[in-house]
Amino acid sequence: MSEPILSPAGARALHLAAQGMLQARRARATKDDVLAAIRRMGVLQIDTISVVARSPYLVLWSRLGDYDPAWLDALLAEGRLFEYWAHEACFIPIEDYGLYRHRMIDPGALGWKYAGAWMREHPDEVERVLEHIREHGPARSADFERSDGQAGGWWQWKPEKRALEVLFTAGVLMIARRHNFHRIYDLAERVLPGWDDARMPSLADTQRTFVLRATRALGVAKAAWTPDYHRTRPPRVAPGALADAGLLLRARVEGWKEPVFVHPDHAALLEQAAQDRLVPTLTTVLSPFDPIVWDRRRAQELFGFDYRLESYTPADKRRYGYFCLPLLRKGRLVGRIDAKAQRKAGVFEVKALILEPGVRASDGLLRDLATAIERCARWHGCAQVTLAHAVPDGVAAPLRAAFDRVAGAVA
Repeated sequence: MSEPILSPAGARALHLAAQGMLQARRARATKDDVLAAIRRMGVLQIDTISVVARSPYLVLWSRLGDYDPAWLDALLAEGRLFEYWAHEACFIPIEDYGLYRHRMIDPGALGWKYAGAWMREHPDEVERVLEHIREHGPARSADFERSDGQAGGWWQWKPEKRALEVLFTAGVLMIARRHNFHRIYDLAERVLPGWDDARMPSLADTQRTFVLRATRALGVAKAAWTPDYHRTRPPRVAPGALADAGLLLRARVEGWKEPVFVHPDHAALLEQAAQDRLVPTLTTVLSPFDPIVWDRRRAQELFGFDYRLESYTPADKRRYGYFCLPLLRKGRLVGRIDAKAQRKAGVFEVKALILEPGVRASDGLLRDLATAIERCARWHGCAQVTLAHAVPDGVAAPLRAAFDRVAGAVA
């Protein structure tokens, strides 16, 4: 059987379809839709930066449109999601818990995420934290007063916080729920009663499943792309071997040397993409931690979009801004905005909008971007959008006019 051949645009469309980002939703989202979106992605990365909505909430908004962010918190508290290290710290469907048990059993393989030497050197602190939770129930880091006399800071956690984190990474504790986005820890047997490691799949099955899940989530995947999705470590299963076994489909993309792989669940989408019948129409704002852009190499190869989060880059070395949000329009990443939601003032501040080189600032493009940004602003509770700067020169004035027209139509 000949391998389907995709145009680059068809490959992008297949990727977006797999991510639930091909077209805008027509029906208003429900709590079950939130869970379905996470299951489609496989993992939902967590980040705490809040200049706009924290990343997991924004990733869901990009797919679902307006929805109640409290639903994500409720799904965690109800035990339909759990938190663990996947791509990074992520919300994960609870049915996938067994896939991550191998990491919990061998947490030292996770590197900096597990301070094994510290645990061995501080057994009393670790046991004191465990005993507190056994006796008093779920706890936050804030429930423990700092006792080492040091100031706080990202790399200067108090011993109790460090104990909570290493016990979490080792699977002894789980996140029972969050309050104001702060983790609340409890014993794993209380969060997930009845779990038996006899239900844990073998390591070989787990490695194979991660490749299959990554390929399904990506829609179309080069072999080199799959390990990053769940941050799997060697030895890994090669997608080519799974294709030989009939578990994945092979395809080609025009201009690419290596083959790509597609999950059989997407066979119908692959056929449509090969005929260029998948038509992306969605225009939206993305989180920096959206699966579409979190792998810099993949975003470059698939979209020709060079993206790097600059939040941890010194201000004088930033090219685009502190927390730039990529702009997706009809199957292309056409630019980015450096934005901040001034929630008390009701203003969504666009410090800069930068279009990609070669993107033509047509009336239709500016209207679509203005509409997407205005929708994002209103979901943040901001009735006004301001624009300070735009690239290329000459875009700012027509874009402000587009914002005014969109705002007038919504009002």
